Amino acid sequence: MYVVVSYDIPEDKRRTKIHKILKSYGQWMQYSIFECDLTETQYAKLRSRLSKLIKPEQDSIRFYFLCACCQGKVERIGGEMLRDETIFFA
Repeated sequence: MYVVVSYDIPEDKRRTKIHKILKSYGQWMQYSIFECDLTETQYAKLRSRLSKLIKPEQDSIRFYFLCACCQGKVERIGGEMLRDETIFFA
């Protein structure tokens, strides 16, 4: 599943922890936005890890799910190019 994750975390220390977790699951695209290509298990683990860190009364994390058709319609102007996750070296 392709998920765009955005977050609004006012506290620096907590925001840094959230950022580090997300960086291990996807590609950092903008200040508080990640694009992640996840399995259902990975998504469940990510959501669990994040929910343990946030303070719901102060913090907000949003998950936007894009179908394969919608993912192909994402347009970009500038910024970092997407990583090709299909290439690996043995």
